[in-house]
Amino acid sequence: MATETLAMAAPPGPFLAFWRSFRENRGAVIGLAVVCSVVFIAVFANFLAPYSPIEQYRGFTRLPPVWVEGGNWAFPLGTDPVGRDMLSRILYGSRISLFIGLSVMFVSAVMGVLLGLLAAFWGGIVDVIIIRVMDLILAIPSLVLAILIIAVIGPNLTNTIVAVTVVGLPFYVRLVRASAISELTKDYVTAAKVAGVGPLRLMLSTVLPNCLAPLIVQAALGISDAILAAAGLGFLGLGAQPPTPEWGSMLADSRDLITSNPWVMAMPGIAILITVLAINLMGDGLRDALDPRLKKS
Repeated sequence: MATETLAMAAPPGPFLAFWRSFRENRGAVIGLAVVCSVVFIAVFANFLAPYSPIEQYRGFTRLPPVWVEGGNWAFPLGTDPVGRDMLSRILYGSRISLFIGLSVMFVSAVMGVLLGLLAAFWGGIVDVIIIRVMDLILAIPSLVLAILIIAVIGPNLTNTIVAVTVVGLPFYVRLVRASAISELTKDYVTAAKVAGVGPLRLMLSTVLPNCLAPLIVQAALGISDAILAAAGLGFLGLGAQPPTPEWGSMLADSRDLITSNPWVMAMPGIAILITVLAINLMGDGLRDALDPRLKKS
């Protein structure tokens, strides 16, 4: 009986405690559900899309969606000016946009952790150089800097990832550096130094795990920022090149049809809006769950 009482009174594990805190934010739960749906669509786009995203049906150009007069159930969301199925392009576009967002997030997080820890631990001239370079990047408007980088290295999907990574890198570096400097003043770090822990192990095994909470939140929000930045570059013709079904380039291809065939431009715009909003809602819930001090009253 006493054992059962102790089991019932035992505090929940860290994951269960995190989930209980996360689900208190209904918007975050909805955002998580939408993000999971987008990921599912991106992974299984080959099976979900009724047609190839680049296949053209010359006899079915500029078809409206099925709920508009003149629509055809063979193309539920209509077709674009060259007869490509909008539904298939939107589904395949989720794969490309998520790939860009995740690639930028991963590379930025890894480089941000390395540079941020170096700046915090070594200090002095190393810290000054790293922070001044990051300040220089931040001093230039992000879209202008991304356009400049693309102009130098050329417009394609890979170079879009490179440009957006450079633009977003300072946020990770400054966040990790600030968190690491704060942790270095705490007693457990002093105890680890006294125990003879080496610099590399101190950085990666002792300090870094305690900097992960804000980094995870930044990484989640960084995905949406990367998707928006890539869509902006695609809209300007500097991102993924046609006929790649990237949402930003789809907007650019249809901007002349905003008055005559608005659905062609509306579909990728709505996809960007829903995806970015869902990721931001999920990131807001992560922030509240990982840092109790920021919970809403």
